[in-house]
Amino acid sequence: MPKKIKIPDKLKIWIDARKRYHLSHEQVQMARELGLNPKKFGKLANHKQQPWKEPLPDYIETLYYKRFKRNKPEQVRSIERIVKDKNKKKQEKKLRKQSAGSETDNQTGNVPKTDNQTVNVHTNSKKGE
Repeated sequence: MPKKIKIPDKLKIWIDARKRYHLSHEQVQMARELGLNPKKFGKLANHKQQPWKEPLPDYIETLYYKRFKRNKPEQVRSIERIVKDKNKKKQEKKLRKQSAGSETDNQTGNVPKTDNQTVNVHTNSKKGE
């Protein structure tokens, strides 16, 4: 069974907002790029009681067009995809770091130190000063 991906809390808020306000991945990405706060969507999504308000998905698209002069983002990525890509990049970096560390040890001939080995430190300090 595949390992469940841990999603950071600051991104979980966006997933909850997407489900609660029936937003698409594209609209969530637009809102993130605009810097909107998903906790405040309740104020913006009140178009049934306040008919002069635009529905939230349309409002996000309107703001996005005003600011960026295009209808949608060039590349749409869901929150889950962003987390997967970030974790994959983190694993690759970890592997590169491990392989680079083992290569430098092999090149210099250094043997990794264990806990029971001690390192002698020589100091050039003068006594009696």
